[in-house]
Amino acid sequence: MFVDAFYVEQSGGLASYGPDVYASGKQAARLVDKILKGAKPAEIPVETNAKIALVINLKTAKALGLTIAPEVLFQADRLVR
Repeated sequence: MFVDAFYVEQSGGLASYGPDVYASGKQAARLVDKILKGAKPAEIPVETNAKIALVINLKTAKALGLTIAPEVLFQADRLVR
């Protein structure tokens, strides 16, 4: 189980559940843009990335002899086949 989908998609991990890294990058760029335009960092409200992604690697599940419940597969944001 990983927090980043990279390890599931590229390294064969079984699953990941955590903040969407792409959305976090966009959020960081937007905040940096505000600072570069003169906003004081102490005055910028704290934000969290609300986009959480569940990624499941079906190849790894099969290799481990695991069956993933259809309800879990339905909730996944991405499936690696």
